[in-house]
Amino acid sequence: MKRILVIGGSRYFGRHLVALLADAGHEVTVLNRGSGVPPRGVGHLVADRDDEGQLLAALGGRTFDTVVDQVCYTPAQAAVARRVFAGRTARYVMTSTMEVYDPAPPTPEALDYAEGKRLAEAVFLAEPVPFAFVTVRTAHVLGGGREEFTGRLAHYVGRIGAGTPVEVHEAPYATSFIHHREIAEFLGWAAVGGFTGPVDAASHGALDVRDLCALIGERTGRPVRYRVVPRGATASPFSFDRAYALDNSRATALGFRFGRVAHWLPRAVDETVNAAPASG
Repeated sequence: MKRILVIGGSRYFGRHLVALLADAGHEVTVLNRGSGVPPRGVGHLVADRDDEGQLLAALGGRTFDTVVDQVCYTPAQAAVARRVFAGRTARYVMTSTMEVYDPAPPTPEALDYAEGKRLAEAVFLAEPVPFAFVTVRTAHVLGGGREEFTGRLAHYVGRIGAGTPVEVHEAPYATSFIHHREIAEFLGWAAVGGFTGPVDAASHGALDVRDLCALIGERTGRPVRYRVVPRGATASPFSFDRAYALDNSRATALGFRFGRVAHWLPRAVDETVNAAPASG
């Protein structure tokens, strides 16, 4: 049994992570700003992670075997966490993103997000590293139904269902995906592992946006219409005019067994269709 602190963990795959760790017999504590109450049997600390004094007060004298940081977006947040948790934890797992690899984010908002994650990783990795550090660079997380709060899959289901053209590049590249329950399983696995450094997390089988739309069209019985945008222009969320897929070979070699996108995506689409509000 390990003592594990999850920073965030109140929604989407964070909730699944907390439940998985608790079910495995670990002593789990969630730290957030009070936005969500963890399940029965899980500890709860309330603090604003950006406020170093408040964070220290909430932690008191507690120490942990592992911290899993679900909500680190900036180098300033990373610097606070590095100072606060040095000497308090043996292992630190940061949930990062595949966008750290993207050389050309399509919007200023994406640039801010990707650069924030890149700089946060760099803060944690600056020598001397105070704890065993892992950064999980996750693929695009998808799931079905109302749990998938990002709305990215619902975006495509809605447009195709309404007969609205999907904006794509002329020759979109494939990209990587992972189911929201699978990334929770991966983070739980990483929390108790012995490896360090960056690791990519993605289900097997990259898809391009046309593959995704074709599947949705097949599951809904609706034809898919496209509108091609110029190279460099912003298209729909998963249309990329540059190489943008992850390599999960390191995680696979370390022993994690990923599923295949082709196995879980049809059900996720069906769940999203069923959760959509009725029209008319």
